[in-house]
Amino acid sequence: MKKLLLATLLASLCLGINAQRSVYAFDVEGMNGEQQSLRQYKGKVLLIVNTATQCGFTPQYDELQALYDKYRDCGFEVLDFPCNQFGAQAPGSIQEIHNFCTSHFSTTFPQFAKIDVNGDAASPLFTFLKKKQCFRGFDLGTKMGAILDEMLRKADPEYDKKPDIKWNFTKFLVNRKGKVVRRFEPTESMTAVETAVKQILGK
Repeated sequence: MKKLLLATLLASLCLGINAQRSVYAFDVEGMNGEQQSLRQYKGKVLLIVNTATQCGFTPQYDELQALYDKYRDCGFEVLDFPCNQFGAQAPGSIQEIHNFCTSHFSTTFPQFAKIDVNGDAASPLFTFLKKKQCFRGFDLGTKMGAILDEMLRKADPEYDKKPDIKWNFTKFLVNRKGKVVRRFEPTESMTAVETAVKQILGK
């Protein structure tokens, strides 16, 4: 009886692990509050981004849209998740955020409900993304990289040893099988992001 219970427990544990081997295991909330399965993007290359509308990195929306325009017909998607956890730089409702993005940057890629990416209320998707690709440091050769490193280190000298999202416009690259293959901090150039996207797309 004990062996049967142990086998059942192990099977359940393995099933849970297997269910979260890819991003397709997750449902996310759409702009209108509806639940959407990421299985709808199965077979596509994804760039999953936590964004903000009042950040020094907000102009990256232009670069994200350019990347989307260039590769969407090749099976590429940008998935935009606004987040207000970093400097409260994503205020307003999701509709206000969406209107801002479409009017200022002409964005057309999918945008989802506002979420938390760190802490007890963190989106399960982003918890998974962080587990698969940890923080590996900012580009300290950039002005913003040095500023963020100094600011975050003052608050937590060990900040760089934790997998948490550090700031807006952190990007996760997902291959056609739903595997998280790269993490890009906001200080990394979009040229590097595009190079990685092209490689996964086989371009």
